Amino acid sequence: MKNKYIKGTHFSERKIREILRLFCLDIEAIKTADLTGISRQSINKIYTLFRERIAEICESESPFENGEIELDESYFGARRVRGIRGRGAKGKIPVFGMLKRGDKVYTQVVKSVSASELMPIIKGKADKGSVLYTDGFKTYDGLADYGYKKHYRVKHSENEFALGCNHINGIENFWGLC
Repeated sequence: MKNKYIKGTHFSERKIREILRLFCLDIEAIKTADLTGISRQSINKIYTLFRERIAEICESESPFENGEIELDESYFGARRVRGIRGRGAKGKIPVFGMLKRGDKVYTQVVKSVSASELMPIIKGKADKGSVLYTDGFKTYDGLADYGYKKHYRVKHSENEFALGCNHINGIENFWGLC
């Protein structure tokens, strides 16, 4: 039987469905290879195709519509290197995230957390009528210039983490889970 899911493979539609089921169950490629009798390299290629398709669909989705959106940046990488602290510590990769409260999260790896890098992402994903919540990071100073009228800040430097609805605990919780 021909395969209608992944063109150019010699696997049957039934086999692809089985691999997809194992992928959805978060089974590792090596275990999937053992269970299906297909080489690990082939499973890795198929898993990569699945991930690319998921990313494609996520990218094509419309921006966050009006609502409450939390913005925050974070750094991923090895644990703290002795003697090096602060933003841009050696070996860390900057990422930017947006969380629509009660809905979806959007993340993107960025070169830097400068305004020139983050503002196009914010403009592309958040409607002008949205309510934005950020921390006191200077990059977010220009949000009013871009047409966002409702922008609230949490001043972590003054030990302020939540003031009623004014918080970014949702996106910070997401970073903690990552």
